Amino acid sequence: MKQYKKIVLAYSGGLDTSVIIPWLKEHYDDCEVVAVAADVGQGTELSGLEEKAVKTGASKLYILDMQEEFVNDYIIPTMQAGAVYENKYLLGTSFARPIIAKKIVEIAKKEGADAIAHGCTGKGNDQVRFELAIKAFAPNMPIIAPWRTWELKSRDDEIDYAQKKGIPLNVSRETSYSKDKNLWHLSHEGLDLEDPANEPNYDAILEMGVSPEKAPDQPTYLTLDFEKGVPVALDGQKKTALEIITELNQIGGANGIGLIDMVENRLVGMKSRGVYETPGGTILYTAHELLETLCLDRDTQHYKQQVALKFAELVYYGQWFTPLREALSAFVSTTQRTVTGQVKLKLYKGNIIPAGMTSPYTLYSEQIATFGEDEVYDQMDSQGFINLFGLPIKVKAMLDEALGKSL
Repeated sequence: MKQYKKIVLAYSGGLDTSVIIPWLKEHYDDCEVVAVAADVGQGTELSGLEEKAVKTGASKLYILDMQEEFVNDYIIPTMQAGAVYENKYLLGTSFARPIIAKKIVEIAKKEGADAIAHGCTGKGNDQVRFELAIKAFAPNMPIIAPWRTWELKSRDDEIDYAQKKGIPLNVSRETSYSKDKNLWHLSHEGLDLEDPANEPNYDAILEMGVSPEKAPDQPTYLTLDFEKGVPVALDGQKKTALEIITELNQIGGANGIGLIDMVENRLVGMKSRGVYETPGGTILYTAHELLETLCLDRDTQHYKQQVALKFAELVYYGQWFTPLREALSAFVSTTQRTVTGQVKLKLYKGNIIPAGMTSPYTLYSEQIATFGEDEVYDQMDSQGFINLFGLPIKVKAMLDEALGKSL
């Protein structure tokens, strides 16, 4: 095994990375381990992290506040693209990994590290996301992924190892769901959720909100203002996008919004079952999409839906730092020039119901669309349009008739 003097570890303080620090020191000749924790909105999960990292063997811990950058440079561009993986997943873990990995490379270069380590399993998507981002900024940096090589084969083995080493844990064997939390979402995997036949015990696992059954019996109304596709105000109050997402999480969570239970196709080839909480993100996506129906012309709107599918795959697959993702973002940014206006929503027991929208750039004309009498649309124009639009169908039918083909 090649030896390294200094290793920078992507550190969360969870089960995996807590165990990895002493494991690295054991297997790499008591090397120095520098832990790096990225604050992307985990909240209380960061409490006491420095003490824990040092106690388990790290020489130091960097805690990097990246919330504003995460929102403005990763979340908002993905939301503007309308990117949703497999029609459900709002990419909460996916677009957090590139920014974290990029910052870890910066720290590794600053520290003069010999290698970078992460706690991703060999079955998951995150190993790909982390390592592609690392390759984008440090193509020759060695990467250590203990889950692919170590003797610990399960979370139970990790817990045994942690207990042996005296590492404090905030999980037990019964509650050791695999979770990922940031300001956008919270994911839950493992234990009883591994069987798709099991209904999730929402009372036991939800942290960002409540189930629809426990939401208020009265609806909650809110308004969101956008400027060029960026949220700028909530209920008439100017706020940053980060502040808006934070408040929407509270409002949406209280109304049972944004719960997703899905079996998804992982990049590595297997299917996995996960439960996601994305209350604020679900509201924001819905409002933005509604506003686009007013502000985008038909062809742009339809083509953008195709782009959204590819954009979602790129983000999910960890290909954020690629020419194609950058090119698609450039296209999306152009489409957002007129996505300005206000959307009103009604939240009720897990549902998001449109309650009105306006825009100075609306392409909707009541005068043209009305079923009442108007003076701007000549209905006879449609006859010529239909004749030309249907000409290929007519010509084919005439040929079939001449050849004696029947229905």
